[in-house]
Amino acid sequence: MDQTLHALGGILLKSIPTVVLLLFLYFYLKSMLFGPLTRVLKQRDELTSGTRDAAEKSLKDAERKVSEYEAKMREARSEVYREQEETRKRWLADQTSQVDGARERTAQTVRQAKEEMTVEVTAARETLAESSAALADQIATAVLSRKA
Repeated sequence: MDQTLHALGGILLKSIPTVVLLLFLYFYLKSMLFGPLTRVLKQRDELTSGTRDAAEKSLKDAERKVSEYEAKMREARSEVYREQEETRKRWLADQTSQVDGARERTAQTVRQAKEEMTVEVTAARETLAESSAALADQIATAVLSRKA
């Protein structure tokens, strides 16, 4: 057993430079390769998540602007429709007033024409009455002068 322990001690003694070399290699790789690699991966992850957050923020801003634009468009359309309705009402009122004016003028013209006709009929009746009396006298004179 001594021999086994002695051989084991020799193996351990020969393995010390390998263990030291492995420990040195471990710390060297950790500081020179894995440390910067971890930092780069961490930065990349931060940039990626930052970009993703910025993209989400931009998307939300775009959606907000679209909704604002649509709201303004609805307001503009309703304003245009309101103005069109007001214009239509003004036109209808103007047209109604013109029609009423035309009716009034026509009614006045008809009244004047009736008054003129009444005056003319009265004048014609008077003239006819006068003419009929004179004509009756002429007929009577003519009939009487033929008999005699």
